[in-house]
Amino acid sequence: MARPMTMAEKILAAHAGLDEVEPGQLIECNLDLVLSNDITSPIAIKNFKQIGVEKVFDPTKIALVPDHYVPNKDIKSAEQAKQVRDFAREQGITHYYEVGCMGVEHALLPEQGVVGAGDLIIGADSHTCTYGALGAFSTGVGSTDAAVGYATGKAWFKVPESLLFKIDGQLAPGVTGKDVILYIIGMIGVDGALYKAMEFTGSAIRTMSMDQRLSISNMAIEAGGKAGLIEADDITRAYMDGRTERPYTEYHSDPDAVYAHVYEIDAADIPATVAWPHLPSNTRPAAESRDVKIDQAVIGSCTNGRLEDMRQAADVLRGRKVHPDVRCIVIPATQAVYKQCIAEGLMDVFLDANCAVSTPTCGPCLGGYMGILAAGERCVSTSNRNFVGRMGDPTSEVYLASPAVAAASAVLGHIGLPEDIAE
Repeated sequence: MARPMTMAEKILAAHAGLDEVEPGQLIECNLDLVLSNDITSPIAIKNFKQIGVEKVFDPTKIALVPDHYVPNKDIKSAEQAKQVRDFAREQGITHYYEVGCMGVEHALLPEQGVVGAGDLIIGADSHTCTYGALGAFSTGVGSTDAAVGYATGKAWFKVPESLLFKIDGQLAPGVTGKDVILYIIGMIGVDGALYKAMEFTGSAIRTMSMDQRLSISNMAIEAGGKAGLIEADDITRAYMDGRTERPYTEYHSDPDAVYAHVYEIDAADIPATVAWPHLPSNTRPAAESRDVKIDQAVIGSCTNGRLEDMRQAADVLRGRKVHPDVRCIVIPATQAVYKQCIAEGLMDVFLDANCAVSTPTCGPCLGGYMGILAAGERCVSTSNRNFVGRMGDPTSEVYLASPAVAAASAVLGHIGLPEDIAE
C-alpha cells in the first residue's frame, strides 16, 4: 500500500512513473509544458542549440510568451523578441504568442487553457508557480533547465516537503487573495517555505474565485516556495471545463498525508495588507500605512492584472480622479481582459479618472518600461516584488497592495483604503 501523500507528491510521482515518492527523493519526471519569455528564452535557445538536438521534444508542449519588454522598448529588446519569434517559427511552436495575441504569461496560459489540474510544468520565470491554483505542480527554473526541457521533455526534481495553510472563516469585506498571500508571507518570511510546496486550503480558499486563487499561488515563490497548490474543486472545474486543451487529472492530498508544518489561520484576522520596502515579507495593515505619500500607482501584472482585479480598481476609481500628484498606470494582463474591460465600460472609468492604460506587458513590474521610478519616488503596485531598485532608481520605493488599495491610494495621493476617500 502506497504511503499517504500530498498533492505535490502525487503529481511528481505520477510524472516519474512511480507509485510513491517521499520528500528528499531525487526523481526524473516527464513534463507537460516548458515555458519561457522574451528575457529567458534567448538564453534557453542558445543552450538548446549547444545540446546538439535538431528539434524540440514536442512543439505542442512548449510555450513562448514575449511579455517583459514587449511591445519592444528598445533595439536590444527587439533583438531578443526576434530570437524568440525565429525559434518559434523554426520549431513550429504551437504556443507562441505574438504582439496583439500575447498577454502576461501567467495570466495568459490559464486563460487560454494551456495549463490544467495535475500538470507538471517548468517555466524560466519564477512566478510559474501561479498554475498551482489550478491544482498543478508548476515551478520556476533557470534557462538551462528550460533548454533541457525543450530538448528532452524531462526535468530532475528533489521532492519537496509540503506546508499546509488552512484558512478558515470569512474574510473581512474588501480583503482579497492578494491580502491573504501578503499576510502569509509576512507571517513566515521570505524563506519560510524555502524549497517546500505550499498547499492552501480551508473554507476561505474554497469560496474564492479563480482570479483570487491565482493571485495567491503566484506569490508562493515570495516565501521561497517551490510551488503553491490549491486542490481542484467545483470552482476550478467550472474554470477548466471547455477551456483546457487536453484532459486534466485531479490529485488530492490524502487525509493522513504528512506535512512539514500546518498553519491554521482565521480569515477574519487578515486585514487589507501592504508590503513595505524592500521585501514582500515586510507587511503592515494598509490602515497603518496611511502616512506614505506616493508618486505612482501600478495596477496590473501576473499577480493582479485579471478581470476581477480590473473590476476592483474600477469600483474605487468610478466617478473619481487620480490625485494630481500621482501617475496611475493600469495594465490589463491579457487581450481578453482588455476587451472585457472595454465591454464593461471599465476603460471609460480608468480614462475618466486620468489613468494611463497600456497594452498587456510586464513592463513596470521589473523596472522594464511603462512606469520606471526616479530617485526617491514611491509607488504602490499590485505586482509581487518590491526589492531595492525593482521598479527603477535604487532609492525609489515599492509598496505591494491589492487593486482596491492601489486604486484608493492613487485617488488619495497616499496609501489608504477605499473607505478613506471622502464621498
